[in-house]
Amino acid sequence: MEKPAKTVAADRALQIEAYRFQGLARPFPLHFHPHYVLGLVEQGVRRLTCKGREYALGPGQLFLLNPGDSHACTQCGVEPLDYRSVTVPIETMLDLAEDLAGVRRLPVFPAPVIDDPETACQLRVLHGLLFTDSGRFAREEALLLLTAGLLERHSPLPPPACPACRAEVDRACAYMEEHFPERIGLEQLCRHVGLSRSTLLRAFTQARGLTPYRYLETVRVNAAKRLLEQGASPLDAALQTGFSDQSHFTNYFTSFIGVSPGTYRDILRGRRGTKEEPHGPSE
Repeated sequence: MEKPAKTVAADRALQIEAYRFQGLARPFPLHFHPHYVLGLVEQGVRRLTCKGREYALGPGQLFLLNPGDSHACTQCGVEPLDYRSVTVPIETMLDLAEDLAGVRRLPVFPAPVIDDPETACQLRVLHGLLFTDSGRFAREEALLLLTAGLLERHSPLPPPACPACRAEVDRACAYMEEHFPERIGLEQLCRHVGLSRSTLLRAFTQARGLTPYRYLETVRVNAAKRLLEQGASPLDAALQTGFSDQSHFTNYFTSFIGVSPGTYRDILRGRRGTKEEPHGPSE
């Protein structure tokens, strides 16, 4: 049987924590938390008791707990639990609700177990970032996206209408294209264009089809490609384009381009060292 494992990560600036439980078979007795718990079951089936009602909780399902919700769970079947969660303090949730919905009021999630693949994906993204040296911009954006989806689909707090803000979005793009080698934060970008975090995030995504952080990383990867084409080492390309370290750069570059930075540079060197045949008709 798989040995049980528990791992924890925290972001003190954002005031959130991430937990990962793997290989657990033991039950959890009736208890409650003073914070929000946003969880996702990856493997295993549990019988959940929450506020006097019973639920089946299985792979791919989200587990949403409000502060003070009493709950307990036991294992069903032989497969142990593989579970990830993010905890959000009350004060942090108030700030998020005010930013995203325009009201400083705590949301109440009426159902503790939900099926929502999009939100599950957003939770995995944020959870993964909290366990890596990803930087605050990426984590803050992921937290806003996750909370925005939860408030929109699973809480009565309505999100405010999203203005187009095309001029502000253009200024944000120009700023990132000019300052991409520097350490850029979401708050810094918002101050530059004069929008709140939630408004910039929604307007930017609506106008450009991707988030500000993804736009910034794309600009950085494209700049790194040019440096590699000129013969720069992967380490130099990472340092000159604003990535926190070579590992972070390699992961992003490979996910965007499909090959590692070193392989990309070697391919270009090979092309330059051989005579190319005439191209036939495009297929």
